[in-house]
Amino acid sequence: MGTGIDVVALGGNAIIPAGGKGTIEEQRAITTETMSQVADLIISGRKVIVTHGNGPIVGNILERNDAARSKIPPMPLDICGADSQGGIGYMIQQILRNELVKRKINKQVVSIISQVVVDGGDDAFENPTKPIGPYYSREEADEMTSSKNWIMKEDPEGKGFRRVVPSPTPIEIVESSTIKSLLESGTIVIAVGGGGIPVVLRDGQLHGVEAVIDKDRASSVLALGINAERLIILTNVEEVSRNWGSSEQVAIRDIHLSEIRSLYEAYEFPAGSMGPKIRSAIDFVAGGGRKAIVSHASGLLDACAGNVGTHITPDE
Repeated sequence: MGTGIDVVALGGNAIIPAGGKGTIEEQRAITTETMSQVADLIISGRKVIVTHGNGPIVGNILERNDAARSKIPPMPLDICGADSQGGIGYMIQQILRNELVKRKINKQVVSIISQVVVDGGDDAFENPTKPIGPYYSREEADEMTSSKNWIMKEDPEGKGFRRVVPSPTPIEIVESSTIKSLLESGTIVIAVGGGGIPVVLRDGQLHGVEAVIDKDRASSVLALGINAERLIILTNVEEVSRNWGSSEQVAIRDIHLSEIRSLYEAYEFPAGSMGPKIRSAIDFVAGGGRKAIVSHASGLLDACAGNVGTHITPDE
């Protein structure tokens, strides 16, 4: 018997579509479409945890930080990440609750500001790669490097310079036992928004660090920590494909763990797009999960029914 627990990881397109304006009205409309499906999944009897990305919303927060820095002290990246978790979580929990009320379902929905433990000695801290925040001129970038000790890299498209920060591997969700207790009580939980707030342990104390965590990898760690049955990663394609973008592109529907791992290790999935999602799916299934699904945000119910999506299962 499975646990009946699904972790549904929403990509940014489930909140702000590519090319969207980013207005709150647009965000609410897109989120409502997704949460309608989540509500139907809950009605089917599944226990659901929702995780989500925070780009480009956290980028907007950083932009405001920079624009007002002469009047208001800028906040560090961990606080900005917490801000984005609170704002996006509020919107998701309200909309999901409203969708459940429409269906005459009385369930509580809560958002947890989630901290995610990383290793302070992770190699990522020696090689920051994740661009964040606004673009700067060369002179501004030099000043930021000097005054704040930021690492700045030039945009390959010539847009200017941006700060880059580490993206360490998530180890543990600090609030996982609380999340599990809420789930067991029948509460629907929204957690690890934007990958969670990266923290390190020093002498038993938690400290936020200037880094970002991949949302799907954090979702995988959470899913294993609460003994989820399925990890469902929603993105902007209906299925994962081999030879993406070529004349030999082939969609992957059902695949076993060893097969998808071989493709991953052969660099079939680019690090900047599908790679982290496949790595997260591999980690989940290898860690004991029954199934990982990767599909389009608009096809959640069809993907859960097995009609669409890439379905990754343990070796037989």
